[in-house]
Amino acid sequence: MKLLNEILGTRYPIIQGGMANIATGEFAAACSNAGALGLIGGGGMRSGDDLRAHIRRCRELTDKPFGVNIMLMHPCADEFAQIVIDEKVPVVTTGAGNPGKYVAKWKEAGIVVIPVVAAAVLAKHLAKTGVDAVIAEGTESGGHVGEMTTMALVPQVVDAVDLPVIAAGGIADGRQMAAAFALGACGVQIGTCLLTSTECPIHENYKKALLKAKDSDTIVTGRIGGTPVRVLKNKMAREYVRREKEGAAKMELENYTLAPKSASGRSRPLPIEIARTTG
Repeated sequence: MKLLNEILGTRYPIIQGGMANIATGEFAAACSNAGALGLIGGGGMRSGDDLRAHIRRCRELTDKPFGVNIMLMHPCADEFAQIVIDEKVPVVTTGAGNPGKYVAKWKEAGIVVIPVVAAAVLAKHLAKTGVDAVIAEGTESGGHVGEMTTMALVPQVVDAVDLPVIAAGGIADGRQMAAAFALGACGVQIGTCLLTSTECPIHENYKKALLKAKDSDTIVTGRIGGTPVRVLKNKMAREYVRREKEGAAKMELENYTLAPKSASGRSRPLPIEIARTTG
């Protein structure tokens, strides 16, 4: 079995998660320069011009391999799919949907295509479309999550497809990476632990909260409504879960995730959340 770094041409068998609103071109370049595969998070881009600018900025800062994550539910997904071809991006990862309609033209352009999956059945389906590998992301990950744990998911995906499998979800140190290899993975994708890096463009209070967090300091919101998201446990998250259990309407719950207005009309900072990854 080839390791991920041998497949991607990186120093280490690590992909940096394409976290929306966090994984900028500069951050992706820093991760690539450090030896991982840096990813630009397309989920946080407002337009094709934004994505194109981040790709070009990343290329200015690194001569190492990098990629783009495309959230397929994004209203600009079709445009993003063409931009990665135009800009000759070497690697594309996808989440929140089926990339099948794009795979052929991405492959024709020489792009390595790696979708995120949360179940073996989806991995088997995507294998038929010609993707190069899959990222099996367990429910321990930050952001949008599935139901199956990384420990249970990875070996099932490895057994289901004749493709390289990258493990993701709850991986933050060498012990967990070694476990991923033992489960049959060729490498790992990591996100949340990179938020605490010097290069990550988030507030220092956010980084401190992550470093302070213990094993019971996350919570999953949205399970009842079918949109589970793992976040740091705080007042907003607890209130969200309480109201969800009481049957609150979708729009009321949505308001919890929007920045409230101050007396001056300006948006106040949102409560801290673990990065929403793209799986």
